[in-house]
Amino acid sequence: MIKIGGLHKFSLIDFPSRISAVIFVQGCNLRCPYCHNRHLVLPEYFGYTIGVEEIFNFLESRKKMIEGVVISGGEPTIFEGLVDFIKRIKDLGYLVKLDTNGTNPELLKRLINEKLVDYIAMDIKASAGKYEYIAGSSVNMDKIRKSIEILLQSDIEYEFRTTLIKDLLTYNDIIKIGQMIKGAKRYALQNFVPSENLINKEIKSKTGFPQDERERLKKRLKNYVKEIILR
Repeated sequence: MIKIGGLHKFSLIDFPSRISAVIFVQGCNLRCPYCHNRHLVLPEYFGYTIGVEEIFNFLESRKKMIEGVVISGGEPTIFEGLVDFIKRIKDLGYLVKLDTNGTNPELLKRLINEKLVDYIAMDIKASAGKYEYIAGSSVNMDKIRKSIEILLQSDIEYEFRTTLIKDLLTYNDIIKIGQMIKGAKRYALQNFVPSENLINKEIKSKTGFPQDERERLKKRLKNYVKEIILR
């Protein structure tokens, strides 16, 4: 069973080059302090869930208005029902984008092999030595590396992405990530934006990387990745 904590009915930015709806699952296996979706991550903040049939009634009614469906969260791959859920979406004729933290490479490989996803965005939280610190949870780095390798070897569209937050990550950390994903098609650097819904409220005073440092990173990372996107 998949738990759905939110639905964004129309988006021009979440699925590259596609008009989409965004489904947010409720639940996550990480606790990144800068995450601004605490209502989807921390059980004590969970609100109501949206019924699966309500989601499909909506998607059925929007076939001529949107092209794709983004499944985000939270972390979608913690749910055993994800495969069947996506199959139903594909049966309606939609393209599917998955946002994931890469902790379930076996499921990623299955989704790709069964052609159930058209685009995957995988978050790379930090360089290997800082991963658990930034993720706020224990992390099996072998699984992260396996997920990276699966995407590198796939023929679907994908991107890796990292949230830039000053004092938690350094310039060199990002370069190490670039080395981890060497040969990737696309790497997006997302500057941290504080909000009222952070997992760790103390992070609210932090900032993203300054523009000049982001531009330096972009130039340097071109040694490892084909396309660098600054967001």
